Amino acid sequence: MKYFILLSIMIGSSSQHIIFDFSKNANINKWIIVDDVVMGGKSSGTFKLSDEGHGVFQGDVSLANNGGFSSVRHRFDKLQVNNATKVYIRLKGDGKKYQFRVKSNVGDYYSYITSFVTNGSWQEVELELKDMYPSFRGRKLNLPNFSEDYIEEVALLIGNKKKESFKVEIDKIELH
Repeated sequence: MKYFILLSIMIGSSSQHIIFDFSKNANINKWIIVDDVVMGGKSSGTFKLSDEGHGVFQGDVSLANNGGFSSVRHRFDKLQVNNATKVYIRLKGDGKKYQFRVKSNVGDYYSYITSFVTNGSWQEVELELKDMYPSFRGRKLNLPNFSEDYIEEVALLIGNKKKESFKVEIDKIELH
């Protein structure tokens, strides 16, 4: 009996929060593409649900007209961070470097960002919230790293200062 109580306490105190869990029936209508075309660039990204039920972010990054990035973002009701210290993303990339971004308030002009490299296989990327730094238009801001109580937006961005095609499949994004 005491093992059951201990297990119940451990499960109940978990600080895991699912930000988005893709499946064949997932509603991806709130996932929005934001490319450098907002600044005159020519990059193009798309986001769709695969037959297997994964979010697929793919496209082409162009450097024409001072462009160079493509991103997909998801806004949602405020999610309390609580004791979470990390973001876990289960994904399959193309061996390229991506940025993961969060906003604690969608009205903020800046995002907190960190980068990771995909390896071509399914992987679980672990990102420390405290290591995410504030940035706006590619410039690091003189503000503290992420230490907010809430998250209202997550985004993936590719912008490696080169012309390239990209594809990443996302299975799940969680706070831990």
